[in-house]
Amino acid sequence: MALNLHVKFCGLQNVGDVSAAVSAGARYVGFVFFEKSPRNVSLQQAAPLALEVPLGLCKVALTVNADDAFLDALTDAVAVDMLQLHGSETPARVTEVKQRYGLPVMKAVGIAQAEDLAQLDAYMDVADQILLDAKPPKGSALPGGNGLAFDWRLLAGRSWPKPWMLAGGLTPENVAEAARMTGARQVDVSSGVETRPGVKDAGLIAAFGKAAKV
Repeated sequence: MALNLHVKFCGLQNVGDVSAAVSAGARYVGFVFFEKSPRNVSLQQAAPLALEVPLGLCKVALTVNADDAFLDALTDAVAVDMLQLHGSETPARVTEVKQRYGLPVMKAVGIAQAEDLAQLDAYMDVADQILLDAKPPKGSALPGGNGLAFDWRLLAGRSWPKPWMLAGGLTPENVAEAARMTGARQVDVSSGVETRPGVKDAGLIAAFGKAAKV
């Protein structure tokens, strides 16, 4: 049976990135608003890029522990469809953001061991989607996009009431295996389609999109 995964290409920074993601069959395109990330874009950069995304594709804004002032400016300047909270935001903060902006919220949760899955229930109650990512190494400046995978066997046989997305260390070579091991129907890729941090490769993007449909 074909995988036909829903793919989110994250950390797009220019028109070429967006075009490659769209051509590869993206369901979601992600823009990173976090200054420490090599994939960071300014509001001024992102506004025209969002307009390049065809209707029907979900434009996701990734933020890390952003305050209301920044989210106000972001949602005013950039036409996004979903907010991704990739920091240490609490379930209460997820609820606040949903109510204030009226947009779906995806909450990223870092996974390293089975115990980390216990926190999912609280977020499932309030977020529209959950992104399961590898926990960053200690001392890392980045909460995601580190090219690391967690033990996918932790997710085998599990199911949750809300849509969820698998992230962390995915590449064109391993995405099909990852989906089969975890049961994921949605996947997120950033560093796995780059030649160096922040630099997307159109060929790798195309290869990932193809592998996700096999």
